[in-house]
Parts: sequence; structure tokens; C-alpha cells
Amino acid sequence: MHILIIGYVWPEPNSSAAGSRMMQLLHCFHKNQWTISFASPAQQTEHMADLSILGITPESIELNDASFDHYIAEKKADIVIFDRFMMEEQFGWRVEKFSPDSLRVLNTEDLHSLRQARHTAIKKNIEFKTEDLYSDQGIREIASIHRCDLTLMISETEAQLLQNEFHVPETHILHLPFMLDAPTNLNSLNAFEEREHFISIGNFRHAPNWDAVLQLKTEIWPKIRKRLPKAELHIYGAYPPPKATQLHNAKEGFLVKGWAEDAQEVMQNARMCLAPLRFGAGIKGKLVEAMQMGTPSITTQVGAESMHGLLPWNGVVSDDIDTFVDAAVSLYNDKENWQLMQKNGNSILESRYQAEIWEPKLIQRLRLQHQLKDSLRKKHFLGLMLRHHSMKSTQYMSQWIELKNTTVKEN
Repeated sequence: MHILIIGYVWPEPNSSAAGSRMMQLLHCFHKNQWTISFASPAQQTEHMADLSILGITPESIELNDASFDHYIAEKKADIVIFDRFMMEEQFGWRVEKFSPDSLRVLNTEDLHSLRQARHTAIKKNIEFKTEDLYSDQGIREIASIHRCDLTLMISETEAQLLQNEFHVPETHILHLPFMLDAPTNLNSLNAFEEREHFISIGNFRHAPNWDAVLQLKTEIWPKIRKRLPKAELHIYGAYPPPKATQLHNAKEGFLVKGWAEDAQEVMQNARMCLAPLRFGAGIKGKLVEAMQMGTPSITTQVGAESMHGLLPWNGVVSDDIDTFVDAAVSLYNDKENWQLMQKNGNSILESRYQAEIWEPKLIQRLRLQHQLKDSLRKKHFLGLMLRHHSMKSTQYMSQWIELKNTTVKEN
């Protein structure tokens, strides 16, 4: 199989969960000896992964440019994966027109419209309702999902939401969480006595992470610090803006450290992970990494959503600030309970995120979906209708921009 991935950005596994997720997909395809192409209109960055390790040469493509038509026609890819719905909007109609036999797959990472709607509810200080998803972005995203042959959903909650609320056929959805190696033996990780301080980690460009940092600074950390005066909170994350670094205050034990060269190392050195996420979507890479490194975490309902099923959390889940603070202080000092939470994390990893279970499911489903794509397309009338209408408008807009750009260049 030849698989082409059209990336919204180049994968940065040390910067975001989305980057880690993309690398998991690439490793899975590489293990199965599939030919992999990776293309993106984004600028390459200093933190992007070295794709040459997997035999992949990064290829730049242009937005709103007919050069992509020749590119995709020559590729003859069996499968095209759009990394996030914005790439399907830009390139989906071109793939359908110039490579009609390619299976079109959408990798959502998370439901962007769900994250945006929850964010809007927080800003307005109102309770989130499902109807809040009926926004311009929500309509665009759900339409993109219906147009594709298959959508990869990292969150069970969101997969069910697509089926129940937006009538996406079960045949067009695959729940696919993180695909991870077997959990590390807890005895090989830093012990309770070898760890100190708290950690919070996450890409600063991601709005839920920045909001969490502000919650820690203003509401949570002052209360923890009052009860644990020698403890520190180390804030890590890629691309810290000046407004973040200005929060650094050594006297308060609030240390904004920015980019972590080795996220697993700093996670393993910490005794506790704090993630007071008030909004967001998908599942959280930082909390999975905390489990992998044997670091118990305190988070919210949104933070833990779809991550642990019916299994006990590797820490405490609470939306109440005082409960959050009490749990953080208590676990920080309680070795026996702390070790129990470590074991809870390992149980979650073993039960829900084993690569050896999920990788074969992914490969098998892609092969089957490719085999049945023509019959499934005919049966999904809503998808046919949206491709007929939506893609025409997207196509004409793109061609108008292309013509405008050409005219500017000529002048």
C-alpha cells in the first residue's frame, strides 16, 4: 500500500500530543512496510521530527495551486490521510478529482469544534450544551467528516457524539486512541523519595494549556504553595510567549521553564503532574506521559475524558478548585497512596493503549475500507450530497484564489 499524509503541520512529537499521535501512525505504517509520503503546505520547524529515519522525504505543497493536481495524480496513492479537517477542505476536492481511487481518510486529532464550543462557554461563563457545536466551524468540521471514507477518532466520547448527534455511519468511524509500547516496570522509574516538586506541561500555542497555566497561577498554586512552602511548580511547554515567561516568579516557586528537551525526563523527576484543563477535546498526551513515567496526576473531568474508561484514575479527577488543591497536597505527602496511583496508571496503559492491539486493528480496517470504498460511498447519501455541493463551492473559491494569485504575480 502507498499512503500519502497531507499534514496541517510537520509532526513535532516533543511539542504536542498531535505530533506524537502522527508519529505513532507513521511508525505503524512503516512496520507494515507500506510506502509513506508526507506532504504539507506548512513551514518546516526546528522541532519537527526527522522523517528520514522512516524513509520519508518531506514534500512541500502549495495551497490553492494547480501544481497539487499534477502531484496527486502522479502519486497514485492507495490511501490519502488528511491531517485535520482544514486539509480536507483545501485538498479533498483535488484528491477526489485527480486521484478518485484513493481512500480518503480524515485524522481529526480531536473535534476542533467541540474544543472551541467549550472554550466559548467558559469565556461566557455559561454551561456547555451540545447545540453549541452548531457553529460555523462545527458545520465545516462535520461536513468534512461526512465527505471522507473513514475518520480516525482518538476519543470514544467524540466517536459516539458523531454517530448519535451528527449521524455519521459507524462504518465511517474508527476509534483509535494512542498506540503505545508496553508500560515500563515501575521499579525502573524514579522512586517517591527521588522525586520532588510539581509539573505542568503543554504547548503554549494550545489555548486549553494556556488557560490551565493561568488557573494554576491565580487560583491553584498559591493555595498549594501555602501548604507546601518548599514545593515548586515547573511549567514546561513549546513556544512560550512573553506573557507566559512574565509569570515566572522564583519567590513563589512558580517557574516557567519553557521547552523541555526531554519531556519524559522532566516528568519522571516530578512527584505530581497538575492539569487543571477547563476546556478541550480528544485525549491528553501529557496525562498519558505522566502515567508512562509513573507520575500521578490531578486533573479535571475534561482532562480525563475518554482516557480511563471504568478504571480508577492515576490520581484524582475534580473540577472543584479546593478539592483539586487538597488532592495535590495529600498525594504529594502520601507515599503509599502515591504508589497505588502509579499502579492505576499502569493498569490504564495496559488496558487501553497497547500498540500491539491497536496497530493490527488500524491496518486491517484500512485494508477493508479500501476494498469496500465504492459500495460504502454509494450507501452514504449524505456524504455524496455534501461532496457534490460543498466541494464545488470549495473548488471554485480555491480556483478564484489561484487565479487572483496568478494575476498578482503577472503584474
